Amino acid sequence: MTASRPAIVGPDAGPETPYPLRMEGRVIAGFGRGSKELGIPTANLPVDTASTPWIADARSGVYFGYASLALPASHPDQLPSSASAPTPAVVFPMVMSIGYNPFYKNTVRSAEVHLLHRFKADFYDCHMRLLLLGFIREEKDYKSIDALVDDIKFDCDVARKSLAREAWTEKASVDDAWWLEARL
Repeated sequence: MTASRPAIVGPDAGPETPYPLRMEGRVIAGFGRGSKELGIPTANLPVDTASTPWIADARSGVYFGYASLALPASHPDQLPSSASAPTPAVVFPMVMSIGYNPFYKNTVRSAEVHLLHRFKADFYDCHMRLLLLGFIREEKDYKSIDALVDDIKFDCDVARKSLAREAWTEKASVDDAWWLEARL
């Protein structure tokens, strides 16, 4: 299934309209399947059209970009900070699913973010900002959990390769980088 998909998405010149799209909120508990069943942990954000109007019309599928996460100073993945400086938000590349997850027959639309970083601890209730830079693929149903996991792993590879280009780095746009890294 993944052999027919492109390994890199989006033009080399960087994101095109309607991107970047922004979303933010506190990480909430999801269905609990990402870590336990799939081995691919997700951070869930509320799907709220009042604070994120574009999400009502967003097509269901997999997106990629960057996430800024305000981890508490005590979190094992937090960067060290000096006593005079505030604890910095940490920026990670990410993939994100917006949709109903047809494999699981969900009836409620979800926004599930997989940060491309292995965390040592959960970060429920932390504030997260997202900068969606592009679309990878439509959501689809799968015949097996293995096929689903293989496609998600391929999505992660596509995101890494797509973001590795100079015009796609989190520093590529001063305005976007400021928004992403701003104190949460």
